[in-house]
Formats: sequence, structure tokens, C-alpha cells
Amino acid sequence: MGALSQHAEAGLEVDVLVVGGAGIDTIVRVPELPVPYADSVLVDPIESYVAHTGTAVALGTRALGLRVKFVDFLGEDTFGELVLRRFAEEKLDFAWFPSAAGTTRAVNLVSADGRRMSFYDPRGVPGQQLPEAFYEDWLTRTRHVHVCIADHARHVLPAALRHGVPISTDLHDWDGVSEHHHDFAHAADHVFMSAANLGERRDAVLAEVLARGRAKTVVATDGARGAYLAVRDVPGVRHFPALTPPAPVVDSNGAGDAFVTGFMSGVLRGAAVEECMRRGLACGAYACTVHGTAERFAAESDLS
Repeated sequence: MGALSQHAEAGLEVDVLVVGGAGIDTIVRVPELPVPYADSVLVDPIESYVAHTGTAVALGTRALGLRVKFVDFLGEDTFGELVLRRFAEEKLDFAWFPSAAGTTRAVNLVSADGRRMSFYDPRGVPGQQLPEAFYEDWLTRTRHVHVCIADHARHVLPAALRHGVPISTDLHDWDGVSEHHHDFAHAADHVFMSAANLGERRDAVLAEVLARGRAKTVVATDGARGAYLAVRDVPGVRHFPALTPPAPVVDSNGAGDAFVTGFMSGVLRGAAVEECMRRGLACGAYACTVHGTAERFAAESDLS
């Protein structure tokens, strides 16, 4: 039985439906962050990559042997053509709806030690949302849905809950307060975020997500310091140290998304939460050894 079918359930065609998060990252490599002021700075070649969180989760999850369907808005523009060409090359099952605002983009500064600073242009249209008929059929044919925190993806949450499909989401650099994130934090079964903006409130924020929502697990990733896990009905927050990357660290873009793919692939295989954390940390460490956000991903052989 092949890797793509051994985890299938009767009547379901995909393991993970990813909603939202396709776009383009333009990466500028700088000597250090923050960048000292100068009128002109000589840098390495500036590269644009098909990227963003949904792309990384979709391709990373598929690299771990799971079947993936990806849906999102996309601009009918040059950047959208780049996205479609990459997905066709990858043979990624992607369906899209045209966005009048164009393809989502970001410019990321990446320092010599792999740290990054992202300037994100969501290209959103106020009130824009995917028609339910566009994605609802896939909710009946998937084991799990990962919903990105784009505003248009918010409307998928009640449909997923209605169909009883387990949900995961990544709140990224949430401060624990911003209202934009609450719907996602409180609807998902598995909630991920960066610890970057949580400070001393980290453990309290994880506990609050559990108390106010329906999450079974809440994780705050913290770069080289590892990650923190809170589990429903289990007291306290557990720290898991980072794993050593298999090669030099060159770029932290996509490391959080990679953690999600490793953790959720463990969940979908019925692994214990400790194994899910190990898989997530291994995938995140691997991602830091690759230039770009969604260029290459850990496979099962890299997690052993």
C-alpha cells in the first residue's frame, strides 16, 4: 500500500484541505537585522518565490505522504501566473477564485544568521469571501482542514464546524489580544502561533485559547528555543527544546509552517502528542536549512 493511500479513510479523497495562503515572497538578503540606515545597500541577488503560509502547509504536508487539496483567491496577474506554474510543476491539486486586488505578496528581509522580517501586503478586498459552493464539497471529502488567517478564510470556519471536520490554524505572530485572530483561535482543534509577540503572557495566552475555544492542543513556537505546548485537561505548559538542524541555518522563512505540517501529519497518523511535537520541531529545523519559504520540505525519511 503506497504512502498516499495508507492513511485514507473510507469515502474520503484527501487528508488535508488547505484554505488560503497562496502568494509571492520577494526575499532580500541583508547583512544584519535591524538594517542600519543607508541611502544604498549592496545585497545578494533578490529572488521572488511562490510562497506564503498556505503554500508551505500544502506542499509540506504532501511531502510527508498525505493527500492535499488547496483552495484560495489568486490574482489574474503576473504573480498569479507564477503561482499557477509552480503548482502545475508540483502537480499540487489547487483550485482558485479570481481576486480583483491581485495576488498576495510580501517582501522579506533575511539576515546572514537566517532571521527574517516580513513586509506583508495581503491584497485583500473588504468583505471578500470564497463562495461556500466553491469549497463545501471538499469539506465532505477531507479528514482535516487547515484554515489560514486571511480574513476571507474566516467564513470557512462555521462550514467546517457544521460538517464536523477537524480544524487547525496558525495565528503566526499574534499578540494574544488582536480581535482579528479570535474566530480562528476559538474554532480550531489545533492552534499554532509564534511566541514572538507573547512575552511573559505566553503561558496565559495558551491557557486562554484552551479555556475560550475548542482546541485540544495549543502550541507556541519559539525559534531556536523550541516550542511550548498546552493540552486540554492537562495542567500547565510543557517546553520542548529545539532540534539541531541537519545542515547550516540559512533562512527561517517557512519554519513555523513546516512545524505545522510535521505536527499535523503526526495527528493524522494517530501519534502521541509528544511525537507530534518531535515531528513538528524536526520539520521546522529542516526548513531553516533551505533558502526561500516553500522550496523544499522534509520527507518521512528526514524525521526518523
